[in-house]
Formats: sequence, structure tokens, C-alpha cells
Amino acid sequence: MTGQTNTRLADLFGLAGWSKGELARLVNRQSAAMGHPQLATDTSRVRRWIDKGEIPRDPVPRVLAALFTERLGRVVTIEDLGLVRRGRAGTRRDVKSNDNPDGLPWAPERTAAVLTEFTGMDLMLNRRGLVGAGAALVAGSTLTHAMHDWLHSNPARPGAVPRAVDPLHADPAGYDRYEAAPIGSEEIEALEHSVQVFRAWDASRGGGLQRKAVVGQLNEVGGMLAYHHPDALQRRLWGVAANLAVLAGWMSHDVGLEPTAQKYFVIAAHAAREGGDRPRAGEALSRAARQMVHLGRPDEALDLMKLATSGAGERLLPRTRAMFHTIEAWAQAAMGQGQEMRRTLGEAEELFVSDRGDEKPGWMQNFDAADLHGMQALAYRTLADHDPAAAVPAQRHARKALELRSKGHDRSRLFDNISLASAYFIGDDPDQADSYARLALLSMGDTSSHRTWQRLHEMYRLTGQYASYSKIAELREEIEVALPKAPSDTLRTGDV
Repeated sequence: MTGQTNTRLADLFGLAGWSKGELARLVNRQSAAMGHPQLATDTSRVRRWIDKGEIPRDPVPRVLAALFTERLGRVVTIEDLGLVRRGRAGTRRDVKSNDNPDGLPWAPERTAAVLTEFTGMDLMLNRRGLVGAGAALVAGSTLTHAMHDWLHSNPARPGAVPRAVDPLHADPAGYDRYEAAPIGSEEIEALEHSVQVFRAWDASRGGGLQRKAVVGQLNEVGGMLAYHHPDALQRRLWGVAANLAVLAGWMSHDVGLEPTAQKYFVIAAHAAREGGDRPRAGEALSRAARQMVHLGRPDEALDLMKLATSGAGERLLPRTRAMFHTIEAWAQAAMGQGQEMRRTLGEAEELFVSDRGDEKPGWMQNFDAADLHGMQALAYRTLADHDPAAAVPAQRHARKALELRSKGHDRSRLFDNISLASAYFIGDDPDQADSYARLALLSMGDTSSHRTWQRLHEMYRLTGQYASYSKIAELREEIEVALPKAPSDTLRTGDV
């Protein structure tokens, strides 16, 4: 007991709208359903949790996390509730603050537990699209400050940090956690193959249809990580966890679950570092940076990209550096920094062509020449909002991206068509814009990506000055038919 108000629990309690007595009754009922009928919580005990900072014993924190998750329609973890005991892994006082509610970074023995708890809660919701009241993104600058020293250091040597081999003594995590048991190389190979399958599906169809499957697979891997395998296998298993967490984050971002997506990106960075793959950790943070640009926070994206680049270390390959540069350029474009953007894109091109391709990690397979041009098109298209002359190079790069796109990258092709149509509208060529806009509309129904709706909405805004053209008037009507599929809160006019 700290004697001080648990502000995080108090805030979430206020959002949930329960009385203290009602929450006590719910805890007793849920505890009994989970096999703990002996618990007898009352109003005074709930008051001590909130007003005095008392931390209840297990399984009450898990019960509370489950109740708040269901009530608020978003994942709520034990950390979110402020119910982590002092001295437990992951409560480093030098980074703990209200702006850093997860106590980043987590100690090694805590990462697997956080991973499993979070995925278990995510799966428990069993439905899509619920962001929930009170959900908020951690500022990019906060992540950078909290994780800088940790990411620049090497992970602890195997055996240097005690591991919870016995799951009865491990941190309780989601309800899907099974008894930890050893696995072999064949099982890990199968898991690595599943990553490739999920990655291909995401590139083709978007994040909505397979997100739960990826989260479920990640939840299973979290259980496996509770057992300390031989070092080589353990590193590969951490790699699988990192890849699945990035996919879960990207798919969550694709369907508009932004705080959930950010949590997965942070989990991925932790998992990659535990596996000794600092470049993978940097790439996970670069995804969080792309998310920040998408949400209109490019300055925070640049903070994250600095951490991603420096934290990735000397093993960062030229092609990965090129990809990082395209994200930085997009952020600079969003801030209207045309000169800086062009310089950054020039450096990206030089790095890309200098890559010999003799070593390319699986998570970089999708960043090819088509993706380089697609990101350049996006950056110039974004800059065109500040400088219309940028529409011309945006058109050139988008056409090149479409020419190079390989089969199976349907979502990227859709984005290319929207970028190209938007660039033609800005460039005062409505006939060409109409052609590419209709190509985009033809494939809209084949993907489950809220981001495509958002970019289509931005393109719709650009059609306004040509609404008197009969062809564009018809296009506007078709877009209006397509747009109601998107939740109203995803239609941000600032999106690009």
C-alpha cells in the first residue's frame, strides 16, 4: 500500500461508470467464474485500491483487467490499472511516470508476460473496431525518452536474469496461457512459416480479416517463451514473437485500433531486442513512427525515427536505412519541409542502390523498388498540400510504383492509385485523376483496411473544385457510396 491515490485505476474507474459496491460485486462474480469462489471483495476494499494505492493479490488484478477490458471495449492491462507491485520486473523508477504508464522498458522476464497478457485481453474482446473511451497513444517523445538507453545497450546474457520457468511463479498473463513446455526446431520452423503466410495475407487483403489469427498465434508464442529453451532456439522464438507483434500492430493500425497498434509495436521492439536483433527492434519502432505521421503527429514520428536508427546499431543494412529515410521524408513532408524531404529521399535512393542484396532479413522482403517509389510518391503527395508543384514528382513515382508492383500487394497498389489520383487532382488534370480514382474504387471491396477509406476520403475532398464536371460529379457519387463503410471517426480530413 502506497497511501496515495492510484490515479490510473481511479481514472479508468471513472470512465467505467461503476459504483465501488458494484465493482466489488463484479469482482466476486468474475473471480468465482475463474475458479476462485473464496474471494470476498467489498466496498471498503475497492476504496483502498483506489484511494490508498493498495495492490490486491492475484488473481484480483487479472480479474479487474478483464472487467475493465470488457466494460471499455479496449484492452486494459494490469499495468494500465497501476497494479504492478514495486520491485517487480518492469517498474524501473527512472522511467516510470504518468506519461509512461507501462513503465518502459520492461525487464527481460517481464516481456513475455506482458506479451501474453495483452494478447489474451485483446482476444477476449472477440470483436473488431472498438477503440473505447479513454484510449490514448503514448507520445513519441515519451517512448524515445523511456527506451533510448535500453535500446542502445545489449540484452542481459542468458542466465544473468532469473527466468520464471515454472508458470505458477510467473506473472499471471492472459487466460489463454498454457503450461510452459519445451519446443524444438521443427515447431519454430512452422511458426516462422506462419509469419510468412500472415505477412502475405496482410499485404494482399489488409489487416482486418486475419488480425485475430495473428494475435492468437502471438499469444501462443508468449506461453512458449515462459520456458527457457536453449539459447539458439530462444532467440529464434523471440524473433517469431517480434515478427508477429509487428504484424499484429500493423493490422491493428490498418483497422483503426491505434493505441492497441502502438502497444504491439513496443512489444515487438522488446521481443526483437531480447532475441539480439536490434535492427528488427528499430524497424518495429519505425512502424510506430509511420503511425504517428498518419495521425498528424510528424514531429513525434521524427523523434521515433531517430531512436529507431540509432538503436538499430551498426548491423543496419543499407536497404533498411533507405526505408527509414522514406519514413523520415514523409514526416518532413507533412511538416512542409520540402528541402529537407528532397534531401532525405535522395539519401534513401543512394542507400537503396548501394545494397548488394546478399543479405536481407525476412521482415524486409516487402521493401523493394516498388515500395521505395510508393513511399516517395506518398511523401511528394503529402508535400503537395504545402507546395502544389510537388504533385508532378508524386505522379511520376506513383506511376513507377504501379509499374513495379508484384502480384499479391493489392493494398499497396490501391494506395498507389489513390496517391496518383490525388496528385493529378492537385496538378489540375481531372481526367487522369478520374481514371486512377476509378481503379482505386474497383479494388476497395477487396481489402479490409480503414486506412484506404481515410485516404479515399482525402481524395474526395480534392474532387470538390471539379464538382461541376459531369464525370467528376459521377465519381463523387461513387465515392460517397463507398465511404459509409468507414466509421465516422476514421474520416480525418488531415490524412494523406
